[in-house]
Amino acid sequence: MICKHAAEPLNAIRDKAFEDFKKQGFPSKKVERYKYTNMDKLFEPDYGLNLNRLEIPVNPYDAFRCDVPNLSTSLYFVVNDAFYTKAQPKTTLPEGVIVASLSHVAATCPELVAKYYGKQAKTEEDAITALNTMLAQDGLMVYVPKNVKIDRAVQVVNILRSDVDLMINRRVLIVLEEGAEATFLFCDDSADDRNFLTTQVIEAFVGENAKLELNCLEETHLKNTRVSNVYIEQQANSRVYHNVITLHNGITRNKLDLVFKGEGAECYCNGCAIEDKNQHVDNNTLIDHQVPHCDSHELYKYVLDENAVGAFAGKVLVRKEAQKTTSQETNQNLVATKTARMYTQPMLEIYADDVKCAHGSTVGQLNDAAMFYMQQRGIDQKEAKMLLEFAFINEVIDQMTLEPLRDRLHHLVEMRFRGQLNKCEGCKLCK
Repeated sequence: MICKHAAEPLNAIRDKAFEDFKKQGFPSKKVERYKYTNMDKLFEPDYGLNLNRLEIPVNPYDAFRCDVPNLSTSLYFVVNDAFYTKAQPKTTLPEGVIVASLSHVAATCPELVAKYYGKQAKTEEDAITALNTMLAQDGLMVYVPKNVKIDRAVQVVNILRSDVDLMINRRVLIVLEEGAEATFLFCDDSADDRNFLTTQVIEAFVGENAKLELNCLEETHLKNTRVSNVYIEQQANSRVYHNVITLHNGITRNKLDLVFKGEGAECYCNGCAIEDKNQHVDNNTLIDHQVPHCDSHELYKYVLDENAVGAFAGKVLVRKEAQKTTSQETNQNLVATKTARMYTQPMLEIYADDVKCAHGSTVGQLNDAAMFYMQQRGIDQKEAKMLLEFAFINEVIDQMTLEPLRDRLHHLVEMRFRGQLNKCEGCKLCK
């Protein structure tokens, strides 16, 4: 049934993924990279699966109005795991650029998809990647030819829509050829108050002298569980900006594996999470320096309130051949209550002797002196707390290159700290 509704390049590695998953099983806390999230518990509930590809009744272009002011984007939708094809944005992409259903491109251009699909996301190394690979039937395919630059940001809204509790297995494949440039904004939203479990695997291939900016924003609800694995491969002199923002969620587990394959490449990997109630956010990163003269920069920040749990585990691996490496890894966290918990584990594993690498982590509370100073000047305690948290988290937001997106996120972050989920004018999903 799964193979019947998917193209050959996706089916070609499905059996191997199934065998790899059977060998590994769901990762327990004894697995190093999963020790801060109980994966068994996440997959215990009885979820439905849309393996027969039944049509989901929703018109996102009619219902969705969450635009970023002053940011002109090419807007696409993925409903659960299916690329929405009944309507397309009116904007015109440069010649040769593909933004389409992964399953459709795999059926019409099988050689292109087969060349890249599953090459980074190795099923023998990660059980959740194996599970996603054996179940995935569709998702998003982006291809940007050599030296082509997409001037307009590509916005992809992942909408969770179902009348029953549902498990979604979404796949994303991004290929930027030599000298290509593209900026993406991925937004996760939920249209229904159901229990959702999403596994997502993103593979991004960034060619020589290419530039990729990938911004991922999650604003769902407490019943949503998201497990996302991102794999990025960089060639010589390429640039990658990866930003992951969790504004509202239930349980989120993000994994990033980035590998340098060519000299002179550089990456900026940033993330922030705002949590309260019983929310859980676990970010796990691995930056693999395999060649000389590459730079990596990481900054992750958390603000935890009530009974929230946060986790950050980041490893920078510098291999023997990767001389002249520069790396900075920073994790900073604010814990506002005695019942919130933060687990942090920044790591360096270095086999080269001519490098500049540093890492650090802090966990603390709000500055009492700053709180007292603000209250002395007529700012009440609640407002002073919000302003300090807002200033703390905005260091991550300010790393983004798109000014309209930064301004929008500043507004959303402020609303989040004020306990107000942002309602968008004219958006039926927000009503």
